[in-house]
Amino acid sequence: MFSRFKKSDAVDTRPELRPVVPVATATPAQAAAPAAPKSMLAARPAIVPATPEAAAADKEKKRKERLMELKVELHKKLLESLNLAALEHATEANLKAEIAEITSEALSEMSVALNKDDRATLNQELYDEVMGLGPLEPLLKDDSVSDILVNGPNRIFVERGGKLTLTDVTFKDERHLLRIIDKIVSAVGRRVDESNPYCDARLADGSRFNCMVPPVAVDGSLVSIRKFKKEKLGIADLVRFGAFTEEMAAYLQAAVSTRLNIIVSGGTGSGKTTTLNALSSFIDNTERVLTIEDTAELQLQQVHVGRMESRPANVEGKGAVTQRDCLRNALRMRPDRIIVGETRGEEVIDMLQAMNTGHDGSMTTIHANNARDGISRLENMVAMAGIDMPLKAVRSQIASAVNLIVQASRLQDGSRRMVSITEITGMEGEVISMQEIFRYERLGVEPSGKIIGRFNATGVRSHYSDRFRQWGYDLPASIYEPII
Repeated sequence: MFSRFKKSDAVDTRPELRPVVPVATATPAQAAAPAAPKSMLAARPAIVPATPEAAAADKEKKRKERLMELKVELHKKLLESLNLAALEHATEANLKAEIAEITSEALSEMSVALNKDDRATLNQELYDEVMGLGPLEPLLKDDSVSDILVNGPNRIFVERGGKLTLTDVTFKDERHLLRIIDKIVSAVGRRVDESNPYCDARLADGSRFNCMVPPVAVDGSLVSIRKFKKEKLGIADLVRFGAFTEEMAAYLQAAVSTRLNIIVSGGTGSGKTTTLNALSSFIDNTERVLTIEDTAELQLQQVHVGRMESRPANVEGKGAVTQRDCLRNALRMRPDRIIVGETRGEEVIDMLQAMNTGHDGSMTTIHANNARDGISRLENMVAMAGIDMPLKAVRSQIASAVNLIVQASRLQDGSRRMVSITEITGMEGEVISMQEIFRYERLGVEPSGKIIGRFNATGVRSHYSDRFRQWGYDLPASIYEPII
């Protein structure tokens, strides 16, 4: 009776032992949801529908890329078809008509259809490539742009109202950018390449140009263009813009007219050259003025002005003409005043000597954060010029040469202000003595980020008041009274 339960024939009724696998607990919502069909159980990436804005941006990007490719191809055809020797004598209208005709024929051969707006854009860009500076041309024509800064072919910034913004302007590639750079520098007889990777130049309209190319420029060629302002800003314009007050303007008029030697100090883009231009409006038309610059920017408003510009060495390393060379020659040209666009090297020695030897009323600019720093910069430049002179003698030379330091500054909100007017009154021991006459006082910041401030007198009477009066500029004592 027990034969049915022999070990060999017995069935093991114990549960099978298997590895324990953790099971995720379903949330109530998941438990309530209907089971997905078997065909949908495989994991697939979710498809997010593009927004209308993103779709429009993508479409615009593709349109620009297409136009860029067409422009490159058509530019080659234009160079083959146009009589380049005749371009100098062709009018703008005739040249644009010729480009439009060649473009139309080429597009027909390529079986490419463009709408009216795209065709007009393409024709204008091709004209800019042939006669101008390609993608940079619209920015150069935009009066609201003061600086153009290129960081490689795809990142072009502009400054408007003291603020930098990224534009949607691009070059096709690095070769395109290098071609435009070469076009600029070759027009002024200079070159850039691996052996000479940087260059200063001046555009045809007077704008200041600087570039640096690979391998020194790591991520693509760097270009900066300080645009030439066609309008000449006078003292009244700067007062209207809030750069300084009418009282400060009256003081500066007396200072320039009585031939004080003036240094305009400030950082990059603070308005030094603009201030120097405005101050020059007080120079009498009967005086002979000579200007010396690395890149000619000054727009003096007098009748008798002689302009000089330094020159770098040629390919053979010869032919360089420095600011110091120009300054030494200027002293032999019977100048009443000498204006140096920017003093930053060994020419400081000749500049100080000129100010000390009968060329009163001379002016220049330097890079410095305040008046005291400006004096230190002059001392350092004298030392770097290799002149072995005791520090006290250097300071004595500066104190007798320089009468006034005007400090310009660009504030955080992009506005430019004349933040200080400081007189140099002489020496006290081994220290140059100075006194501030006017200053800009910051009072706060608006929610929009605009700086709140005011111009104020320090209460100190000018050291040159007697000189002003002797020359017929009897300034009222009230302009030196501070606002309490």
